[in-house]
Parts: sequence; C-alpha cells; structure tokens
Amino acid sequence: MDPNEPVTVDTVLAPVDGSEESATAVEYAVAVADRYDASVHALFVLGRGVIQGMNAGTVDEDAIAADTQDFFDDVSLIADEANVPLVTSVDDGFSQTRKTRHPGNVVLDTADAVDADFIVLPREPTDTASAEVLEQVAEYVLSYASQPVLSV
Repeated sequence: MDPNEPVTVDTVLAPVDGSEESATAVEYAVAVADRYDASVHALFVLGRGVIQGMNAGTVDEDAIAADTQDFFDDVSLIADEANVPLVTSVDDGFSQTRKTRHPGNVVLDTADAVDADFIVLPREPTDTASAEVLEQVAEYVLSYASQPVLSV
C-alpha cells in the first residue's frame, strides 16, 4: 500500500451471527461504507449447533431462516438510514466432513470471494459466557486477513 495514495473501499464485509455484538459491528460497517461511498456485504455465519441440528433434523430450518431474515431486516434498516447499499448472504461456519472449515476460514474465504476491501466483525465478549458463533473469530481474522480489519 502506497502511503501517498488515498484509501479506497468499495466493499465492507460484516460477518454476523445474530448477536448484539454483531449488530453493533454492522453499525460500524455501515459507517465505514458511508465514509468511503462503499457497500456492505453482511454474511450470516451459522453455528455448529444449528448445522448439526439441521443435519440431524432436530432444528427447524424454517425457524432458522425466519430468524436470519429478521436479523437481516434489522441490518437493512441500518443500511437504508445511511443510504448504503447492502448485500446479504448466509454460510455455515462448520462442516462435519471438512475439519478445516470454521468461522474464521468462512469469513476470510467470503472476503476474498466478494472482493472485500475492509472487514468489520464483532470482538469476543469479555463479560459473558455467551456461545455465539463469531465470538472467537476476531483474533483469527485479525491474524490472517489481507484486508484491514476493525474488531468492535
């Protein structure tokens, strides 16, 4: 990166998991996108329990889809208020057949696939025993991302 060239951002990736922390990360992602006249790509990462439950037939896929859409509706309101274009997608953060598939890899692979210039993701909560999907991904993404990363 040439320090004399202005920073350009076209796409901000915001990995989310439906938690309050990820909703906060979306607010920051929209602010970054607004600043650079960019778009936001919100990636909902499904957790291990959800994936295992869907595979076993013990989790109602329609309920998961409805919850995910409800979260995306809230994200859309945030983006609409700032007049920031928004794209959404969903991916599973775990695989029973690929040991190397975990939320950190899903975030980095998606960042490359959507040509993201910036990543904003939630930081691990330090005051709760929450088991949200993205809570321990921040350190991995900060270590291995080729894009600038903001962990909030």
